[in-house]
Amino acid sequence: MSEYYYPVMAFHVIAVLSWMSMLFYLPRLFVYHAENKDKKEFVEVVKVQEFKLYKYIGAPAMWATVFSGGFMIYSNMELMIQPWMHAKLLLVVLLILYSISLDRIRRKLDCEKCQKSGKFFRAYNEIPTILAILIVTYVITKSIPVGFSIGVTLFFVFIMFMILKAKPKKSNEEKIINKEKI
Repeated sequence: MSEYYYPVMAFHVIAVLSWMSMLFYLPRLFVYHAENKDKKEFVEVVKVQEFKLYKYIGAPAMWATVFSGGFMIYSNMELMIQPWMHAKLLLVVLLILYSISLDRIRRKLDCEKCQKSGKFFRAYNEIPTILAILIVTYVITKSIPVGFSIGVTLFFVFIMFMILKAKPKKSNEEKIINKEKI
């Protein structure tokens, strides 16, 4: 193991925290963007936030995570004989794909070609939570608790289903109009 292993590990954890912050918050900005398309000034501010969050925080943090993680594996190749590490790396690949999908969605929203709803983005925002819970569990326990993994995944699939199924809340304008009708 390299003498730099633990400093790189500390850097890796910080990079992961930064990357996860973007993965959790960017879809929330997409919710605001999708639900306020008619408010051009607001959307323009959100577009700037989306761009900066992804390009200046999220993407660099993702690459810092990948490279520092790669260094740690290279420095301690024994990790690669552990089944939990293979499961963790698979989940990290899914997080990378999720991150790339956020950039594609961001670009579509930027040029007003995305038709996804705020409800969709609320549900989509659950994906990094599932993956983070599983990754942290595998790393801490150094195992793959199958029952726990299935249970967590099913729980979040249920949450996503409930989000997508929920009826939209009435706006204040709709509430006022309904009161006037009565």
